Order: sequence, then structure tokens, then C-alpha cells
Amino acid sequence: MPIKPKILMVLLLLAGSFAFAAPATDLPFLAWKRACHEPILSPQGAAWESAGTFNPAVTFFRAKDAKKQDVAKFVMLYRAQDTAGTSHLGYAESTDGIHFARRPQPVLSPEADYEKDGGVEDPRLQKFGDIYYLTYTGYNKKDAQLCLATSRDLVHWERQGVILPAYQGNWNKGWTKSGAIVPEKIDGKYWMYWLGTAADKTDQMGLSYSNDVNHWTEATETPVLPRRPGKFDSRVVEPGPPPILTPRGIVLIYNGADDKLVYRAGVAVFDRHDPRKLIWRSNEPIFAPEQEWEKVGQVPNVVFVEGLVHKDDRYFFYYGAADKYVGVAQAPAK
Repeated sequence: MPIKPKILMVLLLLAGSFAFAAPATDLPFLAWKRACHEPILSPQGAAWESAGTFNPAVTFFRAKDAKKQDVAKFVMLYRAQDTAGTSHLGYAESTDGIHFARRPQPVLSPEADYEKDGGVEDPRLQKFGDIYYLTYTGYNKKDAQLCLATSRDLVHWERQGVILPAYQGNWNKGWTKSGAIVPEKIDGKYWMYWLGTAADKTDQMGLSYSNDVNHWTEATETPVLPRRPGKFDSRVVEPGPPPILTPRGIVLIYNGADDKLVYRAGVAVFDRHDPRKLIWRSNEPIFAPEQEWEKVGQVPNVVFVEGLVHKDDRYFFYYGAADKYVGVAQAPAK
């Protein structure tokens, strides 16, 4: 018996909607739980980390020590701010991913002209071969620009300079920040999601590619992940930690802010073979400010995810809270 045209149309629409929604059912981290109900890192002292310790990048570090013994630990690079508003990057390490011990001095402080007075901010970490690549924001009280540094031990860093200058690009009219590099080459190139400012003064997400991680070319004429009026990401759409690769695609946690600048986390999935192609995006946030210390601080009502580690049977998510603290949440690894 032939299918009536109207019924056929309904079936096709349903099939399309299920195909679009399918990636969500396979995502490994839609249900987070806070591992601690208190910050795992807070401001301390009267110097470089006295006002805020927040927005952390975290990786799981494996190496051999001087005695050729295996070393395995969580390493966190976090943004530390003094009372003058200048930012440095601090270093902390942990064996369990929750209790961190800090080094007494920062591992990266503002020295270059594009960092002076404002500082070095908001790190993300990626590793290729034996080299760690640190993307961070260099801020000189005038402009904020996406910068790069490299290291083999996460302590000693060599600056590579500004990799995405401000006020340049196909659609960007302002600052550049928040570089999240895809963990593997695709089509023979490195890919990076980043934050720019559109002509309407909203912050949206761009995409660039590179042959060497140092020199980048914009991949799209418009934002790859635009803002959505009326939703939790109506004002800001900013990359979170570096994405992970799954059978469903490139999974990217991002930080969204609404018109009241309440920051919450969302998730987007891009095509595994074409990082430009969005195939799914959460309609609702997957993480939001709830604790008092996430709602009250230097900037109220902010959870800002920058660190992601897959260890054993779980994911660890590290986030800045109210531009003052570091928190951690967990989700099972499916």
C-alpha cells in the first residue's frame, strides 16, 4: 500500500529530527556532579594570587623522574590575579585530581609588550608529540590577543607570540581569546576554535587552521558557532577546554553568557571530518552557577569551564567560579 504524501513528509521530518538529536545520546558528559561543594583553589597571600585564582587548564602528565621512575599527576595551570588586576599563570599538581599543591611562584608572568600591565590569562593546554602547547590571552590594558607558548615540562615556557591579532579576520572586529585546539590533525591540518567579537559587539566563536600550530588561517567567513538570541548563549559563545574526538564527532564544551552576563556551559558537536560543520548543539546549558561561591566573587554568576581530563572511568571538569575560585565536577566516561 503506497504511503500518502502527508504521512511520508511527517516520517521524513521525524527521521531528520532524530538524526540531528542522535549525537546527544552518545555524549560522555551531559550529567555532571560537583566533586566538591567548596572551591579546590582559592586566592591566597598578599601578592600575585591574592585577588583571584580561576579559569584553569588541566592535563594528566606522565613522565620519568631523575631516577627513571614513572611520574603520573594532574597538572593545573590557573589564572592568578593580584589586587591591581594583573594576571599570572600559576602551577599546581595533584595525584587524585581534587587536592592540589601549588608552586610558590607563577610559571608565566607578563613580560612581552602585548602582556604588560594586564597580564597572561585564561590558559588552554594541548599536547602534540613531546611538546605542550599553551594558548592564552595576552592583555596589555588596551588589547587582548590570543597567544601561544610551548614547553616540555609544563614549568618552563617559551613564548611563540601573538597567533591571532586583535581587530583582524573575516568577521572579527575586536579582541581574540580562548584558543581550543583539536587534539589530532584533520585533513592534514591543525584546527582551533577561538573567541572573537562580531560587528554587533557580541562575542562569538571562530575557527582557524594551521600547518605548524604557530601560523593560523581563518577557516570560515562567519562565526562557526554563533550566538542565539533568547538563549543562555545570546551574548557570549566562547570555547571551553580543547575538544575531544568521539565516533560522533568533535565534541566541544563551550561557555555561553546571556544578556545579563550569567555564564553557563553548553556543548557542541562538529563533524569529525570537517570541523566547520556543526551537527548538534545543546539547547539548554549543561552546567550553571549554583553554589554561593559560583554566584558571588569578582564577577557574579559565572561558571567557566577550561580544563577537561579523562582519567580511568570518569571525566574531570575544571572551571573558574565568579572569577575568583576553581571548582571541579565529574561525569562517568561511557
